[in-house]
Amino acid sequence: MGVDKKKLHRRKMVAPIFVSAIMVLYYIAYFAVIIKFIDGILAILLGIIPLALCGTIIYVCIQRIKEIRNGEEDDLSQY
Repeated sequence: MGVDKKKLHRRKMVAPIFVSAIMVLYYIAYFAVIIKFIDGILAILLGIIPLALCGTIIYVCIQRIKEIRNGEEDDLSQY
């Protein structure tokens, strides 16, 4: 009995999604704390960095999911 490839791909997608979700939640909480304790333009300027990191993390996670779906599970072998 072989393991279905779709199930194998789904298993490999769990870790990137989980780590990305935790990091995004962390940066959103960080942004909320900054907004709460610092007022004005300084809060917005300091808040842009965590929000930009959230966007980057989501983009990288989507790229990793595409790689896994295309069968490129071991991307380190390319280097």
